[in-house]
Amino acid sequence: EEEASPGPAAAAAAEQRREERLRRFRELHMKRYEACKLNSQEVVEEDKRLKLPPNWEAKKARLEWELQVQEKKKECAARGEDYERVKLLEISAEDAERWERKKKRKNPDLGFSDYAAAQLRQYQRLTRQIKPDLEQYEKLKEQYGEALYPTSDSLLHGSHVPSKEGVDRMVADLEKQIEKREKYSRRRPYNDDADIDYINERNAKFNQKAERFYGKYTAEIKQNLERGTAV
Repeated sequence: EEEASPGPAAAAAAEQRREERLRRFRELHMKRYEACKLNSQEVVEEDKRLKLPPNWEAKKARLEWELQVQEKKKECAARGEDYERVKLLEISAEDAERWERKKKRKNPDLGFSDYAAAQLRQYQRLTRQIKPDLEQYEKLKEQYGEALYPTSDSLLHGSHVPSKEGVDRMVADLEKQIEKREKYSRRRPYNDDADIDYINERNAKFNQKAERFYGKYTAEIKQNLERGTAV
């Protein structure tokens, strides 16, 4: 009988093991519940992100930056300080240099407005490419003196003779412009005398490709169809 019935120590050990298993089971159950909750939250957040515009993150960052700027302006106004001056004091030399380089690289082309604006842009682009010869400038200044800076009363027509190097530079630049202009492509007008065998522009391009690749094989069939002698 003593061997058949477990002792108090064995019963206590069994009860402890049972409690340990129940504790681990509850921990696993809580972890599973937390994982399901986090997954549900992530699904909801992802659904919200997908419904937002594509550039929402950039807009949000822009709005936050504008709010920060407004707050700083209010703080500077309350202290009686100039916001632009405070902002410049907070900018490092590296950031200022990087912004200047970025500003120089920026293309201010806003599209075609009129021919005068296009001509002005062309003139500014060409003048930016000019590299002044300071040595030649000093020589001319010594040679002509105040006459180098003419006024409305000055009469210097025919007194200046360009150097051979300057003429060569101008010729090279003109040739470069001509070469660049030849690479431009423009839309060719329709040939009114050509046969209309298309219903729209896309179909016309398809017919041109088909003619280029299979025209020599289908020329006889096309002629027979046009004459009405096709079988």
